[in-house]
Amino acid sequence: MFCPTTCGLASSAQLQAPPDDSSHHQKVNHKSRRTQTSFDPGFDCQPTLRIWLPTESDKMASNFEEVAKQFIEFYYNQFDSDRKGLASLYRDQSMLTFESASVLGANAIVEKLSSLPFEKVKHQVSTLDAQPSLEGGIVILVTGQLLVDEEQRPMNYTQAFQLMRDPTGNYFVFNDLFKLVYG
Repeated sequence: MFCPTTCGLASSAQLQAPPDDSSHHQKVNHKSRRTQTSFDPGFDCQPTLRIWLPTESDKMASNFEEVAKQFIEFYYNQFDSDRKGLASLYRDQSMLTFESASVLGANAIVEKLSSLPFEKVKHQVSTLDAQPSLEGGIVILVTGQLLVDEEQRPMNYTQAFQLMRDPTGNYFVFNDLFKLVYG
């Protein structure tokens, strides 16, 4: 951590949680259920270090990479075999942008995906990157190749998903962006 005043770079000892004394303060934000820990390093250096301690929902989201891998495997297997089966992954507030055409809502998304002009499709994932998001969500970026019908040359694509949790804690696709990559 770099302190913008004359203090310079903080040492790792200064970044560790302090013992229970007057320089350590905790405050709970009940809306997000996060605990904020402030630490005054004991010298004239502002701002003070603030650390957000993880909540239970944050801990559940700590396996975000595994959730992302499982989701992508399920999504593309379902897409490649029966696109209508993807309906349960979307909600009324979900949005799909497919090659610059956007649709809103689970029914419209499944209708769009089902109307694509190919019968057979096979996704080959090249890269998968994921990050945790707000409220236990996950942002996923995929690159890969797509084989359609009897084509021998695959097409490159990129697809991004934002998974969110519904009130029961289950993931759904809030945002889905798909783009073929030419050249």
